[in-house]
Amino acid sequence: MPDVKPVIAPLSHRLVSEGVGAALLVTVVVGSGIAAQRLSPDDVGIQLLENSTATVFGLAVLILVFGPVSGAHFNPLVSIADWLLGRRSGTGLRGRDVAPYSVVQILGGIGGAVLANAMYDLPAIQISANERASVPVMLAEVIATAGLVTVIFALVRSGRAALVAATVGAYIGAAYWFTSSTSFANPAVTVGRIFSDTFAGIAPSSLAPFVLAQTVGAALGVLLIRLLYPAIAGGPNDVTAHVASDTRDA
Repeated sequence: MPDVKPVIAPLSHRLVSEGVGAALLVTVVVGSGIAAQRLSPDDVGIQLLENSTATVFGLAVLILVFGPVSGAHFNPLVSIADWLLGRRSGTGLRGRDVAPYSVVQILGGIGGAVLANAMYDLPAIQISANERASVPVMLAEVIATAGLVTVIFALVRSGRAALVAATVGAYIGAAYWFTSSTSFANPAVTVGRIFSDTFAGIAPSSLAPFVLAQTVGAALGVLLIRLLYPAIAGGPNDVTAHVASDTRDA
């Protein structure tokens, strides 16, 4: 790419992008889960297929739409990983922006669940009773999150950031099926799903174990990327406008 400094959106614009993107992601996950329950009430396998298919396509589209503005993280752990991996090279999210990103991602996730409930004529705010935490499921969340972080930053650091949207969507779609947790892999999505007592919901008591497992998984993913991809191919400009884009202030 030409050696031209990318134009970086103001922080306020990036926060809107992250909040709206996270909200729409949870709307896709929860809304498609509600639709799946209604369309296939007697077949959980078909419900999961419908839910995962909508999430695959929805996530890929949201990354393409919001990536050029904020990097389309939609996930506090991706934002933290972006900051950690970019500190030495001067790329990635600035440390002072990690907290604002995380806050709007979580608030967006809650708003997305409320929106999905409202669209299906359910009480806008519900609290899920779906207990999910167990040792095997927590192991699955470690694997799911480690894989997500590895996929994103392996592509970015090898100069293939243009493939992030399709590849992340494909990975999450696969992880719906090969992990026993159905691959939440995102604290903002996990918090949001508490507020819908439907197919995609998760009980508040499962939140802390899920987030802990996701954090461990993200840390493993960062360590693996540092080992396998110690530098960004072609320099920092290669990562602009994608999930792990350079969102430093101009």
